Amino acid sequence: MTDSATSANVSKPRVLSGITATGKLTIGNYIGALSVWAAEQDRYENFFFIADLHALTIPENIKADALRERIKEIVALYLACGLDPAKSVLFQQSRVPAHASLAWIFDCVTPVGWLERMTQYKSKSQTATPSAGLFTYPALMAADILLYQAAYVPVGDDQRQHIEITRDIAQRFNHLFGEAFRVPEPLIRASGARIMGLDDPTVKMSKSLAETRDGHAIGLLDPPSKIRKAVMRAVTDSGSEVRGDAIGPGVDNLLTLFEVLSGTDRASSLRQFEGQGYGTLKKAVAEVAIERVGAIQSRYTEIRADETYLEKTLIEGAEKATAVADRTLSTAMRLTGLL
Repeated sequence: MTDSATSANVSKPRVLSGITATGKLTIGNYIGALSVWAAEQDRYENFFFIADLHALTIPENIKADALRERIKEIVALYLACGLDPAKSVLFQQSRVPAHASLAWIFDCVTPVGWLERMTQYKSKSQTATPSAGLFTYPALMAADILLYQAAYVPVGDDQRQHIEITRDIAQRFNHLFGEAFRVPEPLIRASGARIMGLDDPTVKMSKSLAETRDGHAIGLLDPPSKIRKAVMRAVTDSGSEVRGDAIGPGVDNLLTLFEVLSGTDRASSLRQFEGQGYGTLKKAVAEVAIERVGAIQSRYTEIRADETYLEKTLIEGAEKATAVADRTLSTAMRLTGLL
């Protein structure tokens, strides 16, 4: 079932996505998410949020003042990366109470076996005392998505499992209680959607790893010297020069970074770097990264200084999101007998 109150008046398909309010945003977040969201704002009806409730799943890592600042940092970066509040609803998850309310309903609908299969719970519970929230976070994630009756959810290819369980939860609820939720599809970018760590090109570039591993990532707020150092120290391959017939994961990752940031393709980048030493490739990657990040930082500095504008953006975004989310929650509550 779609959100009939909205679908009749909206010709564009609706998309929803968000970023957890933990760790510092990296160039991987920009390439795989923020730049795509900004570029495609006119194609979709957009809801983009800051997932601050998800940040609480590992409470040992939470410092209240730091979380408040991180939320402001992320919304300012959303804006600096080109997201336009006139084209996209930008909001903070916790300011829309329907997320937590629907998450509880989904907690009760979701079989434990589904939660036990989630790879993120398995990996995070190895490094922290697993909380009930960490275990049941897929129910909150499903609520985040399904409240807005989104047609598509932009995600990286490695996040398909998240969308699959959301689809399963929607279908199970619809089967048990009646049609309430649209079953969304993943929206995956064909190229550049998955940027790997500079220190380990077999692991996805991660906000959380960037907090603990120097040289793992390029942060969107990193100074040029730190960006250049990270790129020049990046793991490459066992050879010494770029060869199109023998590209390992390290060189592939650097080429992908260069291609996405410079707007070229693999054929063009190979023509430029074929036979060149890895140092030449790294210098080129560092320069395009510094240029792109510098432009973002310039805009970010202006936005971050205007606390009134940031708060206004979050207030207006929450109002728009709540108007949609509350309709969906009311439908779910009526079908379950809570209303």
